Amino acid sequence: MATGAAVAARRLLLHSHPRHHHLLSRHQLSSSAAADGLDGGEGGRVKIFDRDLKRRHRDRAAWAMRETDALSDAVADNLLDRLEDCRKAFPSALCMGGSAGAVRRLLRGRGGILRLTMMDMSEDMVKKWRELENATDDGLDTHFIIGDEEYLPIKENSQDLIMSCLGLHWTNDLPGAMIQCRLALKPDGLFLASIFGGETLKELRIACTIAQMEREGGISPRMSPLAQVRDAGNLLSRAGLALPGVDVDQYTVKYNSALELVEHLRAMAEANALFQRSPILKRDTALATAAIYQSMFGLEDGTIPATFQVIYMTGWKEHSSQQKAKTRGSATVSFSDIRKQFGSNQD
Repeated sequence: MATGAAVAARRLLLHSHPRHHHLLSRHQLSSSAAADGLDGGEGGRVKIFDRDLKRRHRDRAAWAMRETDALSDAVADNLLDRLEDCRKAFPSALCMGGSAGAVRRLLRGRGGILRLTMMDMSEDMVKKWRELENATDDGLDTHFIIGDEEYLPIKENSQDLIMSCLGLHWTNDLPGAMIQCRLALKPDGLFLASIFGGETLKELRIACTIAQMEREGGISPRMSPLAQVRDAGNLLSRAGLALPGVDVDQYTVKYNSALELVEHLRAMAEANALFQRSPILKRDTALATAAIYQSMFGLEDGTIPATFQVIYMTGWKEHSSQQKAKTRGSATVSFSDIRKQFGSNQD
């Protein structure tokens, strides 16, 4: 049974602003993570994510991943749907990290791609993709390379399209990675990406936070910070991409238990990769998390829901053919004149 103090803490979390209690922002994390995550070779820039650990996660996921995954497939399909809204074709394309395997499987001729390069930081993942490609016979010229999104090994002005499906949210310098993508694009090339947003796994965050407060008397970072929707447009602008577009989708996946949810996250290579992560999750804390999750969010059929918020981003490399906003103050007709000419909409 929870103590009176624990019950009070639980009520506090539910009735205040949960994200501010259990989700560390980049700024908050940097001061405490300096000892373990300082990158001395880049002007003292603090790294939030352990990229070497993330590579090992993807090595494991290469052989643990399901043949098809409903969540990854839905996100990949929605990402590719955006190609059908474009009138132009993209002969050369790069697909990197994340759920690139689902993108390749669901491509089905969309985008007019003739040459596809698939890139991942995990050698095992690339090997897995090669094996699956050997069983595919759609005539697409597909190539595979091992590379890191943080240090993109692609020549400038070489790609018509760059796609990333659920991979870039693990980069330490997301604007920098997007800038490299822009440089690798040809003029009028398209950048297309999806990342997990800040509302992802909100149920698990709350349950884990309450369990830690009850069992350990404090909170340690168990889940990674994620971008908010309001940040996405700024990221595209900072990367120098023209005609930025952002939209959001939310998926709810049902699981039989919290353990099944965790296993699914591992199979997707979405396990914790924070530098300041706690190396051990106590057994009683894990059991308490599962119990709180079930009691707070469990459905009538005995399953538990998990929310996945996905932010889709589109941007173009600048080209003279693209529409551009007029200079401020260059208008020759005022809105008051238009209103007088066409009348007011008010009764």
